[in-house]
Parts: sequence; C-alpha cells; structure tokens
Amino acid sequence: MADYEHLLVKHDGDTVRITMNRPERRNSLTEGHLRELLDAFETAGRSDATGIVLAGEGKAFSSGHDFGDVAARDLAGVRDLLRLCTHVMRTVESVPQVVIARVHATAWAAGCQLVASCDLAVAAESATFALPGGKGGWFCHTPAVPVARNIGRKRLMEMTLTGDAIDAATAAEWGLVNYAVPDDELDTRTDELLARATRGSRFSKAVGKQTLYAQLDRPEADAYAIASEVMASMSQSDGAREGMASFLEKRHPHWTD
Repeated sequence: MADYEHLLVKHDGDTVRITMNRPERRNSLTEGHLRELLDAFETAGRSDATGIVLAGEGKAFSSGHDFGDVAARDLAGVRDLLRLCTHVMRTVESVPQVVIARVHATAWAAGCQLVASCDLAVAAESATFALPGGKGGWFCHTPAVPVARNIGRKRLMEMTLTGDAIDAATAAEWGLVNYAVPDDELDTRTDELLARATRGSRFSKAVGKQTLYAQLDRPEADAYAIASEVMASMSQSDGAREGMASFLEKRHPHWTD
C-alpha cells in the first residue's frame, strides 16, 4: 500500500484497513484528504482483499468538509471539490469489496455522508451523527444524498432542518448504522460483522453488491429486470454452481475465488 499524508492504510490478511489520520483537524476533508481517500479505495478495490474497514483516528471519525479549504474557493472551485467528494462516495459503493465503517466519536456533515456511503457500519455507543448545515449558513445538500437512502424522508428532514446530532442508538434505530455497541467492543463487533458479510464466493459477493446499488433507487419493474438478468447470468458462475452442488450433496462448499 502507498504512503499517505492524511491516511494510515494497512493490508491485514483479507482486509484493507483505511484510517483517516488528521486528528488535529478532526479528520476534516480537504481536497488532499479526499484525493488520498479516492486513491486508497481504488487501490484496495484492485486488490485481492474481501473487505475494507474505514475508520478515523483521534477525537472524531470525520467532522466533514474543512471550511478552511472551502472558504478560499470561488464557485468553480467549490463545484470541483464537491465533484471530487461525490467521486469518493461513489467509489466506496462501487469497489467489489464489502466496505464497513468503524465509527467512533463524531461523524458530522460529509463525515456522516461517508458512513452512509459505506455498505455497513458499526458505531460506538458514544458516537454522534449530524447534518449540521441546517443550523448555519451552508446547508448539507450533498451529505443528505446517501443519508436519505439510509433513513427515509421524515428522519432526513429532521436531521437536515434542525442540524441536531443523533446518538448511536438512534442512528441504529433509523438505519444509518447496523449496530450501536459498547465502545470497548467496537473493533471486535466491526470485525465480526465484516467476517459474516465476506464469507462465500468473493466474485458472487462483488456482483451482488454492485447489482444492489444499481437497482435500489429504480422503479420496481426496472429493478426486477436488472436483478433477474444478473441472477440468471450468475447462476452459471463457479460460485453458484459450487453453492448449489454442496447443498445438494450435503457437504461444505469449497470456494475457488
């Protein structure tokens, strides 16, 4: 893995661990930080890893965009920054690996956007989540995009219009994270969920993830058309053949990918 200024990246067996490492700035997202996240996820996506854990170092998971970076930009510059941020979020969704957020402390604004963009998320009970732009002069327009697809309209409106933070238990109840766990169990529970989510055929999991994202926001008829064609095609894959054969032969499967 490459050396980064704002990240710590470790290849740990079948898992790539990407840790945001700007604790003095609460892991706020400058252009440089976002470009490193993009490179780290693209590199991990090309690797033989089965899972990616995204975490933060210090007193925040991520506090969102760095206003010092944003305030110095003109309209075109802010557009470029937001396009880069969107590219990062879409890359998190598009890599073939299962991506899980390990969330401690605060995940606010674009930091909350990062959590919502991950496939799975486990939060420490002390963690908080917010789209705080509604309390200030710059609304959380882009962070709201993936959050909306996690929690639904009325809860999204509450988060964006009030700007108030919600605790980890509420985030779990609303569907922003999978679990809220005791702080001292965060690493164990994150790794346990990742292990369950990565078992089986790696190829089948990658196609499955990408198909889910492709159909999620489409009308039901279109979603069925996409899912049916992919499922039919994947029935001929080595993983599907082995899965069915092992079931019919009452034996443990042997995955080759």
